[in-house]
Amino acid sequence: MSDISVVPPASVVLVSGGSRGLGLAIVEDLLAQGVKVGAFARTVTPELTALGEKYPDQLHYGSVDINDTAAGQAFVKDVENTLGPIDALVNNAAIGQDSLHVHTSADRVAEIIQTNLTAPLVLTRFVLRRMLAKGLKGRIVNITSICAQRGYPGLVAYSATKGGMDAATRSLARELGGRVLANAIAPGFFASEMSAVLGQTQLDQIVRRTPTGALTEPSDVLPVVRMLLLENTNINGQVLVIDGAASI
Repeated sequence: MSDISVVPPASVVLVSGGSRGLGLAIVEDLLAQGVKVGAFARTVTPELTALGEKYPDQLHYGSVDINDTAAGQAFVKDVENTLGPIDALVNNAAIGQDSLHVHTSADRVAEIIQTNLTAPLVLTRFVLRRMLAKGLKGRIVNITSICAQRGYPGLVAYSATKGGMDAATRSLARELGGRVLANAIAPGFFASEMSAVLGQTQLDQIVRRTPTGALTEPSDVLPVVRMLLLENTNINGQVLVIDGAASI
C-alpha cells in the first residue's frame, strides 16, 4: 500500500490576495494552526497589519500587485529569507466583473484574464521551480469559483478564468506526479463585494434553490483549505465545490 504521508503538511504557505475576505480568513486560520504564512495583496489592510502584530514571527506580509511579476518574485524570496522555504501556495487573488459580456471592453477582458489566470499561473511556476529545486514536496490550493461550472450573467470573463484555473489544477496534478498535491476549491457566492454584481434578486434566488438555505461563508471553506494543506491526504487534482449544493 502506498504511503500517502509522503507529502508532509505545509510549514510555510504563500497566500495571494490575503488582505481581506476569504484570503484574510485563510491567513488567520493558518496562523492559528502554527503555520508560517507569507501574505500579499495589492493593498495591505488594517486587519492584515493587526495579524502581523499578533504573529510577528509567523507572518511576513506586503503590498504587491500580482500582475507585477518582478515584485511578486522579490516577495517570494523575502518570505523564504524570513520564514524559510515555501512548501505551499494558495492562489486566491482575483478581480471580479460587473458587466454583461457585450458591455465589457476588450481591455477589461484582458485585465481579468491577466489577473485571475495568467498571473497566478506565472506565480505558481516560479514557486514550483524553487520548491522542486530545493527537493521539497508541497501543496497547491487554487481558489476558483462555482462560476466555472454554472453560468451566471455578467460574469463571462470571470467565469472563463476560474474554469481555466480548474483545468490547470488537474493538469498540474498529473504533471507533478504526486510530488506536489494540486487541488482547487470552488466556493459558491459569498455575501460580499464580489457577489454584488448579481443583485439582491438573483442572490435571493440562489439562496432559495440552495438546500442549506444560505450563501457560502469563509468559515465553510476554511476546514477544506486546512485539510488540503495540513492533513495526510490522497486528494489530488480535484475541484471541491462548497456551495451548499446550490449547483446540483
